Amino acid sequence: MGCALMKQERIYEDQASLHTLLAAQTHFSLEDVKSLTELFRKLSCSICNDRFISREEFQLGLFRDNRKKSLFSDRMFNLFDSNNDGLIDFGEFIRTLSIFHPDASQAEKIAAAFKLYDIWQTGFIGREEVKELIFGLLYESELILTDDIVEAIIDKTIEEADSKGDGKIDIEEWNNFVAQNPSLLKNMTIPYLKDITAAFPSFVLNTEKNDEIYKDF
Repeated sequence: MGCALMKQERIYEDQASLHTLLAAQTHFSLEDVKSLTELFRKLSCSICNDRFISREEFQLGLFRDNRKKSLFSDRMFNLFDSNNDGLIDFGEFIRTLSIFHPDASQAEKIAAAFKLYDIWQTGFIGREEVKELIFGLLYESELILTDDIVEAIIDKTIEEADSKGDGKIDIEEWNNFVAQNPSLLKNMTIPYLKDITAAFPSFVLNTEKNDEIYKDF
């Protein structure tokens, strides 16, 4: 009995340390991290209760449909899955979500957006990647444009962003392009993350429930 209690206390201490570490590494307060634990728990057990968010669970959380094909969902999942193991753990969830915090720097948001659009992870955004992104956006928005219009959009984007004229957009060119077109970062900020406890009061649990949940993450 004594060993079991000691083990339980050690687990709680480890998780409390993790929460403190994540608060120090991100734009979230310690209370924010604790509140987001409940969101993570709900997502990670929506299909399989294994304390990780799978690709299907991530898409289910975004669209309430884990079968719909979505380039946006896939790119977002890959951004959160920083170690590329096919699962999002609690640390990855909090650290990546912090990028979308209103207090996150523009540099953080620019770098994250570049990773989203660098579909093939080559270190630059090529013409075919721009094309994939545009078609993905049109599909998810249920918009129909002629091939000529799509090609014109691609040409215009490459022309404006590819200052070196080599047919691809590197991180330096991306930084300059975003500086001229700040609206490109509009979707990189989630205003509600500024005050999680006010925006999502259901995430704020009483002490008894917190003790039960926090020992798992």
